[in-house]
Amino acid sequence: MNTSNLLDDGVLLDDELTDSETNPAQQNFLGDYEATATDVGVRLDKLAATVFADFSRANLQKFIESGALRVNGEVVKAKYAIKAGDVLNLSVALEQHSADLPENIAIDVVYCDDAVIVINKPANMVVHPGAGNPTGTLVNALLYHYPQQAQLPRAGLVHRIDKDTTGLLVVARNKSAQLALIEQLKDKSVYRHYQCVVLGAAHEVLQHGCIDAPIGRHPSQRTKMAVRHTGKPAVTYIVSAKQLHERYSLLDVQLQTGRTHQIRVHLSHVGHPIVGDPVYGTSPRAGLSQAQRQAVLNFNRQALHAHTLGFIHPDTGESMKFTAALPDDMQQLIEVLQHD
Repeated sequence: MNTSNLLDDGVLLDDELTDSETNPAQQNFLGDYEATATDVGVRLDKLAATVFADFSRANLQKFIESGALRVNGEVVKAKYAIKAGDVLNLSVALEQHSADLPENIAIDVVYCDDAVIVINKPANMVVHPGAGNPTGTLVNALLYHYPQQAQLPRAGLVHRIDKDTTGLLVVARNKSAQLALIEQLKDKSVYRHYQCVVLGAAHEVLQHGCIDAPIGRHPSQRTKMAVRHTGKPAVTYIVSAKQLHERYSLLDVQLQTGRTHQIRVHLSHVGHPIVGDPVYGTSPRAGLSQAQRQAVLNFNRQALHAHTLGFIHPDTGESMKFTAALPDDMQQLIEVLQHD
């Protein structure tokens, strides 16, 4: 059973994707299984997790709900109790990644073993190919430096950060590691801390220690996200805030969920947008020196950095934790805001 090219994009990339990002080449996968006496009475979703073990439970649940996974050709509920002689039919479209080409692009590898790669992503690098970014991505670089990644969906990615956000990502090196890391993301055991420079005094920002507000697509601007009551649950914690200037602070932010643009949307929503954010940001405030004002104006990306990443190693069960120092541009911005 070849299932190496299937993985739900919404789970894999830890947020919702636009239509243009989910339009890969596809091939069909067909799989049948006839229930035995020992399967009688077992719920369909539990049996499917054993029979089609290369698929995640989340994917199997969606296959049942969509009718891609049927029993005797009929759509049934996940709780359906298996009967003797029942035949499970699975028919799904598998994503092919042969169109993604290896490119000799330098990457900063923080850690690597047989199961995982931890990378410190620079600014101005898209994580995976999509509309408008067919090449020059982290996936293209991974395929060059680690050719065996071509056997995995999205070259082993399990989450992503925005093009102009810097910092740490973990990449799986085999299917079992990829599924294990995705499950950790789903059960929120992956530890992700970010640092960012925002508008607002530290004591003002800390009034929003927990931002619990659902996020969905903006109703009229489809390339933007927004806080919406119909959105998906999203929780962001502001762990600490350091005063840089009377109007600007450096935050340590922890993600509980990972919606598209979550930190950027949440901080803007509570009135403390990230410096340089071209989508959710704002203009510099009064009270800055000329040099400080220029530093804020000239910062041409969101001042957001994924500085700490922790997870359980898929093979050893060991708790792993990695950190990446702030990039030079953010350090220079902080220096100007603090001391000019």
